[in-house]
Amino acid sequence: MTERRVVVHDLGLLDYDAAWALQKETARQRVAGEITHDTLLLVQHPAVVTLGRSTKPGNLLATPAVLEAAGVQLRDVERGGDVTVHEPGQLVVYPIVDLKTHKKDLHWYLRQVEESIIRALTSLGITAGRQAGLTGVWIEGRKVASIGVHARDWVTWHGVALNVENDLSTFAHVVPCGIDQVTMTTVVREALLAGLQPPQFADVQAAVIDGFMQVFDWQA
Repeated sequence: MTERRVVVHDLGLLDYDAAWALQKETARQRVAGEITHDTLLLVQHPAVVTLGRSTKPGNLLATPAVLEAAGVQLRDVERGGDVTVHEPGQLVVYPIVDLKTHKKDLHWYLRQVEESIIRALTSLGITAGRQAGLTGVWIEGRKVASIGVHARDWVTWHGVALNVENDLSTFAHVVPCGIDQVTMTTVVREALLAGLQPPQFADVQAAVIDGFMQVFDWQA
């Protein structure tokens, strides 16, 4: 069996548009066969609200002018899902994955992304899981990670946003993922609730990388 390889890039804090362009170019190269490995892009973004293809009227609670005044960018993107938020302190993971080397099934892929985050949190002592009928990762009814993906020729981009130590303030401008009355949470808050020492951001990032490596059977 051929080894599945992955290259991991830690982009630090990067403007959303720059990361978006990098995703699309990396996916183009994967589709064209110019690169033969999958890629994980890990990043934090300055405050930005993104509107997915399924965003419903009313789920953006602030006008573009209000967002601009608050220093929050607004972007329409090609991923699936409703409105979501990125802000510093949140770990965003963009897997550029050729599903032809895994399984040509986007629903399967979403579950694998969820599983990667669930395993990462488990390794940190935090019990997380799924919520019936909803995409994402949850802890006792509170949402800690949001997922929205896009694919062309079975190569994925966009991905998962895990709230680690962000203050969640940007979420006040939206109905997160279009789910009324949803409670958003962070890894740090959940660790404190569980009586644990909150993990450092770098430790969460390492756990997430390891979770993806396990679930997608990747070799570095």
